[in-house]
Amino acid sequence: MLVTNDAMIPDVTDETFQTEVIERSMSVAVVVDLWAPWCGPCRTLGPIIEKVIADVNRGAAEPTVVLVKVNVDENPQISAAFRVQSIPAVHALKGGQVAGSFLGAKPEAEVRAFVESLLPSGAELEIQALLDAGDAESLLRVLEADHGHPVAIPRLADLYVQEGRYAEALDLVARIPETDETRRIAALARTGASDASAEHEQVEARLSELLDMVKGNDEARQEFVDLLTVLGPEHPSTTGWRRQLSTRLY
Repeated sequence: MLVTNDAMIPDVTDETFQTEVIERSMSVAVVVDLWAPWCGPCRTLGPIIEKVIADVNRGAAEPTVVLVKVNVDENPQISAAFRVQSIPAVHALKGGQVAGSFLGAKPEAEVRAFVESLLPSGAELEIQALLDAGDAESLLRVLEADHGHPVAIPRLADLYVQEGRYAEALDLVARIPETDETRRIAALARTGASDASAEHEQVEARLSELLDMVKGNDEARQEFVDLLTVLGPEHPSTTGWRRQLSTRLY
């Protein structure tokens, strides 16, 4: 992790890219600086980007643009995803998609223009305010503007699950690509659980009942998998139940 006068700049790896770049870009613009220690122009460009982004965020309660660094020598998957042929290479992501790029060392004025182009518009600020409010009415207003908003959908679906509106929750999460969060919400909806803190003893009792039914019974197998999701990957029994499921199926 690089340290500047204003912030800690995270070094993103192949393992952390999904969380620190893709998922983070759903709520804030993420600038990815692809570099290597041996690259002279990278050492020239890096401090300029850091200064410009620090200037843009100065005085804000929350950053509007964040910077991450990727060492291309150590992270071949990210390099391949961006089709890196030369460095420095800079890519900006918003909403999980590339929103702008440039190659080579650029003067501060050009870097500043690039970063400022990523600042949220008035409409984006309004949507963010609705997301921050987080109530069902606000989230529905977001979905009126963007039918498939990747943040509003799981948040609203989660509220529906808590209210017992399971079919509506499932319809919502079906609008967007599957993620760990949508799988969790769908599992809660299909099993009728209000949240992931459902009584683990009851969950495990039901898993025991289903174990002899999973082979050749799609509904039982789906319920078993959903209950494992409700139980959660950190629960000490989850690995054992997964092993037993594999034994019964194969």
